[in-house]
Formats: sequence, C-alpha cells, structure tokens
Amino acid sequence: MSDQTVIVLGADGYLGWPTALHLSRAGYRVIAADNLVRRRWDSECGTSSLVPIKSMPERVRAWQESGGEAIEWRRLDIRDAPALADLIRETRPSAVVHFGEQRSAPFSMIDREHAVMTQVNNVAGTINLLFALRDHAPDCHLVKLGTMGEYGTPNIDIEEGFIDIEHNGRRDTLPFPKQPGSFYHLSKVHDSHNIHFACRVWGLRATDLNQGVVYGCETHESAVHPKLATRFDYDTIWGTVLNRFCVQAALGQALTVYGQGGQTRGFLNISDTIACVRLSVENAPKHGEYRVFNQFTEQFSVRQLAELVSEARAEHGLDTVVEHVPNPRVESEQHYYNAKHQRLLDLGLQPHFLRSTLITSVIETVERHRHRVDVGVLEQPNVDWKLGGTVLWQQRRRRATRNRGGTRPLTPRASHSHG
Repeated sequence: MSDQTVIVLGADGYLGWPTALHLSRAGYRVIAADNLVRRRWDSECGTSSLVPIKSMPERVRAWQESGGEAIEWRRLDIRDAPALADLIRETRPSAVVHFGEQRSAPFSMIDREHAVMTQVNNVAGTINLLFALRDHAPDCHLVKLGTMGEYGTPNIDIEEGFIDIEHNGRRDTLPFPKQPGSFYHLSKVHDSHNIHFACRVWGLRATDLNQGVVYGCETHESAVHPKLATRFDYDTIWGTVLNRFCVQAALGQALTVYGQGGQTRGFLNISDTIACVRLSVENAPKHGEYRVFNQFTEQFSVRQLAELVSEARAEHGLDTVVEHVPNPRVESEQHYYNAKHQRLLDLGLQPHFLRSTLITSVIETVERHRHRVDVGVLEQPNVDWKLGGTVLWQQRRRRATRNRGGTRPLTPRASHSHG
C-alpha cells in the first residue's frame, strides 16, 4: 500500500486521529489535515477531553518515534476552497477520508448562529471537496462519514441507503427517506444528496458511512504511547450518552436518562470504526457509484445502556441510581428501530461487542482519569431543541470567556474537525 496516498480530513478529531494512525500502520502514505477548531471550541464552551491529548505536531512526532511511518501534517480548512484544491492537486490521493465536519447535534441547536455555522461549514466544505476531486483527482475514492441519524426512526426497517419502492404499478430503487433530528443531522443529509449527485453527474466514486454512536477511545495504535491518545468527550455538548453514564457512575452520581429512555440507536466500538474505514478504502466502488454502508454493530436503547453500566458497577459491589429527567430533544422516546448493517460484515468486519468491552474500553478509562472530570459539564440539560441554549449554557459561555481572558465570539469563522 506504500504507493497509495490517503488524505484524512478532520485528523485532529476523535475518530480522525486514530484513523490516520491505523492507515499509516497499514502502509498508506497518510496526509493528516485539520484546522484545529475543535480545540478552540473546547476553550470557548468550557469543555475538555477527559483523556489529555497532545498537539498535532507532538502526536505526529510521537508516532514516528514509536516506529510508525511518517504522517504528513497539514493545517487546512476545507472552507478554504483554493487551499483544499491545491492539496488535492499536489498529492493526487487514491482516497480521501472525510471526517472534517462539525459533529455535535446539541451544538447545532444552540441558536441561529450555531445552526447556520454548522450547515455552512459541513455542506459548503463538502461541496468544495467534491469540486476539488472532480478537477484534480477524478479517480479518487471519497470515504465520507455520515450518520445513522439521517434516517430518524421510521416505523419500517432501515435499509442501507436505498429502498425498493412499488408505487402505482411501477418499481424503482430510491434513496431511503430521511428524517433527521437536528440541524447537524440535516447537514449530513445535504452532504449525502450532494455526493450522490456528484457521482451521478461527474462519475466520482464515493462510500457514505452512516455511522452509529461510537464508544471507547483506545485502539491498537493509540495504545503504543500516551501521546497518541484520542479524545474522550463526556459533556452534554460533545459527549455520547454512554461516556456520560460512565463518568456519572464513577463519581457516584445518578445516570440521567432523557425521558422514558426508549430512544434506540446503533453503536460500535472505536476499533470497529477504523476497521470499517479501512475496509471501505480497500474495497472501492466503481466510477460513478455512490454506495451507503450502515456502520454499526449493535442496537441499544438509552435505558438499556444505563442498565449495562449499572450491572457493570454492581459486579464490583457498587450501586448506581438511574434517574429520568425531562428530555431536551424533540424525538420519539418509544419507537420501532431495526436497521440493516450487513454490507461491512460481508467485507470482513469482525465486530467487538459492548458487553465484552464495556469495562476495559470505557469504565477503566474513566477510572484512570476521574480526577480530570469537570462536574459542571454534566449538568442536565443545557440545550433545548425548541428553545436553543438555556440559561445554563449562557452561564458556561460567560465562564469560558472569563477563563480565556477575552470576548472573542463563540462561533468561529470556519471549522474543520469531526469529533
């Protein structure tokens, strides 16, 4: 694979960095690009990773000193179309792995400013990339991170991207209907349509990975050295529900379940995420083909996750309380959910399952770093889907502004870091 170049956009993010490491170990020439805005958002939002993370130059240097092939680091914003085009023209990648988007649903629902920024950054950035590929690397395979949240929770089985429909005696295969649950998820739907269009019209080839919720923060590559660690988010803006539950349990707090807790989603281990990306890269579609893989391995409701964390704690003689709180989101709390996810398994994915990895991959990580927990970011909830940012959000924003000693506006001019 050494003669193949892969660009990882959003390489400073939760998933981008371990993906860059994994592809480097597999023998690819990896170019890691990001504009580091996620670090600025942490400063401005008063949030931080539970696991300390190093700067990108330190990470890249630590990887090479640990025996890994050199990763080329580029600071780049995908909203800068000329710079992005120059990168594609210069490197002529065989694949681009696109993680470079604002990835938080709550962040996108704070107010008009955040909703617009999310949509412009994600949708315009992806369009910039499509034009750059068309003009300078038409043979390149685009591997784009989507989300299972594009589908919503329909009362029918969720297919992988497309559905066969019979209507008034005629049949066709059409994109599966989308019912996104936030402005962030809407941006992903727009991405999917734009990528599909570019494949049909320009003959590009792309894989859209509709990913479930990822848990864990350690991979074979990141475990080589502490400086190679990736993020662990647990707050109410960036964190996942499982991370939040594990942190709450470690502190002896109640596990706060939104509403009835019947909200069901797909989940997968971070090691499976990077395996899915590599499988996609190594099994490219033909020119003009737009394909969709549903990228998850198991389905759980929020209530089931709370029960799993409680059971894991009980095995160590510790009691955990589950508390139901008002749901800040507009979503069904009891619903049918059955999503297909066969195509990556057919390519050879060997899943890790939550029940066998929960303690080692999540709970032990929390216990090692519990001294770094900021209890304030666990306060519930701080973004209401109908009202936007609450008083609590405004308080945290003012505190973050005071801590950094300035009045710079919360929303950056541009962004580029998925996770």
